[in-house]
Parts: sequence; C-alpha cells; structure tokens
Amino acid sequence: MRKVPVEEAVGMPLGHDITGIVTGKKKYRAFKRGHVITKMDIEKLLSLGKEHVYIWEDMEHFIHEDEASLRLAEAASGSGVTISEPNQGRVNLKAECNGLLKVQASQLQWLNNIEDIIFATLHNNQEVIEGQIVAGTRIIPLAIDSSLLQEAENLASNPMPLITVKPFKSLWVGVVTTGSEVNSGRIKDGFAHILRRKINAFGGRWMGQTIVPDEIELIAKEIQNFIAEGADLILVTGGMSVDADDATPNAICNSGAKVVFSGAPVLPGSHFMMAYMGHVAICGVPGGALFNRVTILDLIMPRIFAGERISRADIVALGHGGLCRECKICHFPVCPFGKSAPF
Repeated sequence: MRKVPVEEAVGMPLGHDITGIVTGKKKYRAFKRGHVITKMDIEKLLSLGKEHVYIWEDMEHFIHEDEASLRLAEAASGSGVTISEPNQGRVNLKAECNGLLKVQASQLQWLNNIEDIIFATLHNNQEVIEGQIVAGTRIIPLAIDSSLLQEAENLASNPMPLITVKPFKSLWVGVVTTGSEVNSGRIKDGFAHILRRKINAFGGRWMGQTIVPDEIELIAKEIQNFIAEGADLILVTGGMSVDADDATPNAICNSGAKVVFSGAPVLPGSHFMMAYMGHVAICGVPGGALFNRVTILDLIMPRIFAGERISRADIVALGHGGLCRECKICHFPVCPFGKSAPF
C-alpha cells in the first residue's frame, strides 16, 4: 500500500473501501475499493476525515484484506453456509437454510489468537433461519502476510469446518399425555396446542396424541405403540414431578428406553427426562411447559430436529446459562438462556 495525499490521488484507484458514518443512524460504504478518484471526490473525502488515501501496490507475500477475508470465510464454511462479497473489509457467513448453527468453539479460540485476524459468531447450537448472518470475519490491517492467512485457513477448516448449519428434519412426533384427571375429563388437556406449535416450527409432522391415566404399564405401552407406528420423537407430558401419583419417569424406563438423564440443571424444566429407544428420542416433559413460555424443551428440540443425539454431557453443559430470567417481554432465542458454550 502507498499512502497518498487526497489532492494528489486524482486518477488513482482506491486500495480499499472507505466508510462513511451518519452519527446514530447508519454506517455505509462511501467509496468502493478500485474507485478511481476524481476532483469531485476530494471534498467528500476530506469531509470523511481522509486527508490521505491508500493506493494498492503489489507487495510480495502480502494479500489484500478483501481477498484474505474471502479466503478465510471459504475455509471456515461447512455445509448449510453461504458467504457474502467483501464490504468495508468484512465478509459475512449466512445460513443457507433454516437449521441449527454449529460452531467449533475451540477452533474459534485458536483462530482468534492469530494476530491481525478476527472471526465473530453467534452462539453454538442456536436456531437460525435462511439468510441470517451467523458469523463475520475480517482482517484488521489492509493487507496480511500470506503465511498468517494460511495458518488461519488451516485452523478454520481442520479438523472440521468452523461453521455449519444443520437443516431441520421433518420428524414424526407422537405425544403421550398422562394424568388421571385429564384422562377422566375432570380437566382439559393444555399440552396439545402448545406442543403442536413448537413441533410445527421445525417442520415436524404430528402423528397424534393419546391421553392415559397415571399407570406405568399403560404409559409404557403407548410409547411402544408410537415407536411401532414410526415415530422419530415422542413427547410424554405430565407426571414428571415427585408426587406420589406421578408415574411417567418409571413408565419411560419400563418402555425399554435407555435413559440418558433424569433431572437437568435448567430452570424452568429441571424435572425433564431424556431417553432413547434405538434412534427414537423420548422426552419426559414437566408441567412447567404449560405456563412457562420457554423451558429446557426449547433448548433440546432444535438439536433433536437437526438430527443430533443428546448426551449427558450436553445437558450438564446447560447449567451455565441455564437460568431463564423470565422477562416480562420474552425475546428468546435472542437472549442468554441456554447459551452455554463449552470449550
């Protein structure tokens, strides 16, 4: 790069984008890299505080910020991710589909430890929508040594791409609602419409709901029936607390499912149970889902619909950030709830 006074730069191509800022309103690209400076540009450049500009001159072993940012973004991008063109030195990575964002957090730490490179992302395991910006990267100087860039590319792509988006799958979902008071008609079931709305958000397919009394054998049988009918996910609601009549945890065990955990470090939703029978996920859903807008179920469902198998370690990690603030106006998932990021 060669530094040139603005008045002497007429006829020369800019070596980088120049940013303009309207205080409190916007930040924008006032001049694009490669723009050939004219006499009419001088006053505007001076008003932007630019008494000098940089003109690009090839330097051995150095790479321009735009090319470098593009290369780094390409190295970091896995399946389900697209990249933007450089703008003011920055390249954005966007979700190619609705799905679950996966960030290799330990790789990200190593990458950001390299001098003159930054890479920022949304939280790992976050639900994202098609076209949403999930990460951004840029080079701090106007050019970077090629050896540093090669090191960064390696860290961004090995052992796996830094950023991927797993598309949601159209899982078949069955609901078993327990409770003698519901089965007898004394009270009306409140789970069906809540769960149906959550399932629809991921493109899930509703198989149906059965309502049974608090009897271990009957609950276990209904779980087995849904599995036989092809369910990918079974939600068993109610009967998850420590009351004498609550039979759901024992019923899930008696169904033949393997329990991953019972009780989770998340509030609300601490009585949640996670189990599997083969590939079929079985969730014991506490009654809190009836009145809390967001519970542990909302942290687990995106991962299940993305095809992930939940482990005990995944649940243990949720304790950090697992306390919901229960705000009067809920902004989930754009909030701290469930944003654990173990390294």
